[in-house]
Amino acid sequence: MRKFNIRKVLDGLTAVSAVASASSAAQQQQAGNRETEIQETLQSEHFQLCKTVRHGFPYQPSALAFDPVQKILAIGTQSGALRLFGRPGVECYCQHDSGAAVIQLQFLINEGALVSALADDTLHLWNLRQKRPAILHSLKFNRERITFCHLPFQSKWLYVGTERGNIHIVNVESFTLSGYVIMWNKAIELSSKSHPGPVVHISDNPMDEGKLLIGFESGTVVLWDLKSKKADYRYTHDEAIHSVAWHHEGKQFICSHSDGTLTIWNVKSPTKPFQTITPHGKQLKDGKKPEPCKPILKVEYKTTRAGEPFIILSGGLSYDTVGRRPCLTVMHGKSTAVLEMDYSIVDFLTLCETPYPNDFQEPYAVVVLLEKDLVLIDLAQNGYPIFENPYPLTIHESPVTCCEYFADCPVDLIPALYSVGARQKRQGYSKKEWPISGGNWGLITQSYPEIIITGHADGSIKFWDASAITLQVLYKLKTAKVFEKSRNKDDRPNTDIVDEDPYAIQIISWCPESRMLCIAGVSAHVIIYRFSKQEVTTEVIPMLEVRLLYEINDIETPDGEQVPPSSTPGTGSNPQSIVPQSHPSTSSSSSDGLRDNVPCLKVKNSPLKQSPGYQTELVIQLVWVSGEPPQQITSLAVNSAYGLVVFGNCNGIAMVDYLQKTVLLNLGTIELYGSNDPYRREPRSPRKTRQPSGAGLCDINEGTVVPEDRCKSPTSDVKDNSFSRSRSSSVTSIDKESREAISALHFCETFTRKADTSPSPCLWVGTTLGTVLVIVLNLPPGGEQRLLQPVIVSPSGTILRLKGAILRMAFLDTTGSLVPPAHEPWREHNVPEDKDEKEKAKKRRPVSVSPSSSQEISENQYAVICSEKQAKVISLPSQNCTYKQNITETSFVLRGDIVSLSNSICLACFCANGHIMTFSLPSLRPLLDVYYLPLTNMRIARTFCFTNNGQALYLVSPTEIQRLTYSQETCENLQEMLGELFTPVETPEAPNRGFFKGLFGGGAQSLDREELFGESASGKASRSLAQHIPGPGGIEGVKGAASGVVGELARARLALDERGQKLGELEEKTAAMLYSADSFSKHAHEMMLKYKDKKWYQF
Repeated sequence: MRKFNIRKVLDGLTAVSAVASASSAAQQQQAGNRETEIQETLQSEHFQLCKTVRHGFPYQPSALAFDPVQKILAIGTQSGALRLFGRPGVECYCQHDSGAAVIQLQFLINEGALVSALADDTLHLWNLRQKRPAILHSLKFNRERITFCHLPFQSKWLYVGTERGNIHIVNVESFTLSGYVIMWNKAIELSSKSHPGPVVHISDNPMDEGKLLIGFESGTVVLWDLKSKKADYRYTHDEAIHSVAWHHEGKQFICSHSDGTLTIWNVKSPTKPFQTITPHGKQLKDGKKPEPCKPILKVEYKTTRAGEPFIILSGGLSYDTVGRRPCLTVMHGKSTAVLEMDYSIVDFLTLCETPYPNDFQEPYAVVVLLEKDLVLIDLAQNGYPIFENPYPLTIHESPVTCCEYFADCPVDLIPALYSVGARQKRQGYSKKEWPISGGNWGLITQSYPEIIITGHADGSIKFWDASAITLQVLYKLKTAKVFEKSRNKDDRPNTDIVDEDPYAIQIISWCPESRMLCIAGVSAHVIIYRFSKQEVTTEVIPMLEVRLLYEINDIETPDGEQVPPSSTPGTGSNPQSIVPQSHPSTSSSSSDGLRDNVPCLKVKNSPLKQSPGYQTELVIQLVWVSGEPPQQITSLAVNSAYGLVVFGNCNGIAMVDYLQKTVLLNLGTIELYGSNDPYRREPRSPRKTRQPSGAGLCDINEGTVVPEDRCKSPTSDVKDNSFSRSRSSSVTSIDKESREAISALHFCETFTRKADTSPSPCLWVGTTLGTVLVIVLNLPPGGEQRLLQPVIVSPSGTILRLKGAILRMAFLDTTGSLVPPAHEPWREHNVPEDKDEKEKAKKRRPVSVSPSSSQEISENQYAVICSEKQAKVISLPSQNCTYKQNITETSFVLRGDIVSLSNSICLACFCANGHIMTFSLPSLRPLLDVYYLPLTNMRIARTFCFTNNGQALYLVSPTEIQRLTYSQETCENLQEMLGELFTPVETPEAPNRGFFKGLFGGGAQSLDREELFGESASGKASRSLAQHIPGPGGIEGVKGAASGVVGELARARLALDERGQKLGELEEKTAAMLYSADSFSKHAHEMMLKYKDKKWYQF
């Protein structure tokens, strides 16, 4: 059993039993008493880790499908993800285990099932009748590569085209191959001397299911008669084919080609096209062919009862339109509309009133899947307006550079943000309802408000309502609008310390109760905002410039802003007030010609109109010092009760009174220690080189993997910029000997020295070398006096030490409850106060939960400090370390948060080795330790955050937020909270054939596919061609899907006798295990090949 050391540190890793030494016994007795004082209610059973929902645009989309009856949209991605969208608020995320790209999706319309075709030549059948869709069957093709699939409406036979030009037929009920195969050489026979290329299209004639239209890449199209097993017609064209579409009457079809042309063919005239159209070609005189254009990648041909048909296509622009954005072209009668898109088009689908291909289609909208957006176009209104997208797909509008998550916010916050955000909405959208309206919402079992704030590369900040596992944008703030924009690159000031995105947000500090917001940007700038419902015009933007210097020998006070380092408790009683400047200081170079005293950005000197919402209170900028650029800010804190903001970097710390607009403190990190500095430091000559730019802050391709052998803390001597703490306040790379950065800041009302008898306002400062220092704040009385008398700032002399950089600090009272920092309640500042209000303001005390005064003064509070390596609980004012927990030896903590859960609190940590851990407070007992995901890139490290009630999130891709929970209760309620994708809907009636068509024939011809493709007619398929793999959905999944067309066979299978069923299940499980092992081996080999010759920092 582990013994306590002489320093009386309780380990907390194991329950304490009897130990030998007297000092240990005394310590144990003291700990026992403490445990009776603070009853810890959280146990391991309160914790469970699971993913909840994924929000945002599917990263790198590759396929699109729509169920016109269920009104559900499916999107597949290049990483094998599947995202399903119903009505706003109904979303679902699934993942193919192989991670192979999704090349095509096909709904079993109104059946609650979906077939996915992947780039690794597997087909999967998904059951959508359960809240978390699961794979029922998989089929792996061994000898051929899948290129195109087609599932006719209300059919159970799926046509699969391959790279070799063959077509195989799969029974979607049993997921087995039919013996019926259409071989490429039989399809083209002597019509071509060479191989026709891969199959790029398959569809059956809308009026005759027995005729199959097959398009080959080379330009050959074949109409195949399924019954006679031979080609009726062959249509040859000398341009490669990209797509084919039928007219609903089955007498004509249209092909799109690689030279930007469309050819329309009459079915019975195979010799030449009935019509050739070049939608974007310049018509030349003399009857010559138009100049070739870019390929038309897809075409759709949709008919209407009342008017002309629609021909909708993507691509096909002429080659001289260099720099033109990707376009979707809508041809309707004689009019042609060219709709420009912001990103390249991945796929599009026309939404029609009927699921039947042999009826007038009546198109009403087009879904366009772009590389980074989803657009819906209203075809029924003039000008083709777009629908307002209700899904939260704009997270990545500008790359996300940081995010914060707040659960259990004040209830009036979301309505307040929504009301100011509603004014920012664009106009000109379609007036119609969003057409993707399937599914049903889940039950709302969590009623507390949740807000996510994202900071972006362009300097914008978005507030999102994240309550009850949904996401909706509330309000957007553009922080860059206080700065002058450079017109072009040549016009840029050479003071930029980053080449791109000079306004990118690095740190967000927000007080939900007072609504005060503070941001730190990449150009070493800090902006403080107040929330107001009134519009104001600011004549002069208040601004401060701060020289934050790192010089060991240099103790002079530049510009009178720096407090002398030999601070005594009385120092700082008369800090020199800095007049707010409306423009940067004019002295731009020092005596030796080096750039000096200039900020990186230029604040606007013209009046600024500020809309309701967040309005600029003060802009603070760090300036160049003797040719050295200001270092990026690594930590930030704002306190509304004290009217103070504080920030630090690897040079030092600065504190500003934002009410009086003065600099109160400006110290190098070493000067904070005074004479107590435990480190031997070498004097340093200023670097003349530029600081490494902020590359990587918004780089979406970061790949910083931390292998086990290099799993060091970022504060160790990793000098690679990919781990630079300039990215965030929790990941760093500094030179250990010379630079000690400020890594954590926390305002609080607590005991600053051992001799204190009562708590007082103070600031706790944590550094990257594991030191915690305390600064005392002496605040003037409230009301008018607060604006007239100075705030007095003085070091307390208190120094605490931990292993690793300090990440987070918090304070507990004697009952073990969290003591939140003091805050002012929000009030409208832009409305003049009456006398009564002024009197109230004078008497108003900052809101803070203080510990009960009846307790003994000696043990009044506990400080909880979490570093990259360990956590300590320190008793105040005695400053004894009461509990200690070494969180990790071989890795380091990336994010640590002190959060509330089940009316108690705990410490939650995410480590670079992928572990998520929670510890009880104050005793730091381990409650949860789960391997979740490794730190595969800096995006995860920069965005991972925990919040109250067991919620957490991180940016899983550049466009998506993954939310997870570590609360057992939320995991249990998740099933109820999730929406349902499938809802029972009657399939629309088939179109009426009409009297004469019924009498004389000519209506839609049906086909008994079972008779053709069933085992009795076509025999068994070759076993080596494809391998059937049962999915995890299993028999239960089949029960869920047992209705409609698919259900007939499912019911028959369920009628098996028990013994046969058990044997079948055993066989399927064996096959699944074999497949799983094979898949794992393949992926391990692929990973080995991929990373074999790479250094760790190239990942």
